[in-house]
Amino acid sequence: MKSILFVCSANKDRSKTAEDYFSKQYPNLSFDAAGTNKKTCNKLGTNYLSKNQLDIADRIFVMENKHLEAIKEAFGSTYYNKITVLNIKDVYTYGSKELIEILTAKIIM
Repeated sequence: MKSILFVCSANKDRSKTAEDYFSKQYPNLSFDAAGTNKKTCNKLGTNYLSKNQLDIADRIFVMENKHLEAIKEAFGSTYYNKITVLNIKDVYTYGSKELIEILTAKIIM
């Protein structure tokens, strides 16, 4: 089964929306999401990005370039060939129609 990972800062709005939306649209694929900001993820009780998630993922979609840089800083350049930067700013709320429209326009499964 193909595994897709979505990454943002807090795993609250963008990456979580992507995980939940695409899980419903493509039940034959495996989706996960995580945040790169450990302090915020701990505070919110959301998923903090792990090496295991990166290892398992066949494709990784990060919302902004800063998430790519956070992965590089923590784990090196090992995962670069799996990563696509979506360039989606942190201005959307969880499940917003506009965010879903942007995600579906930028991501082809």
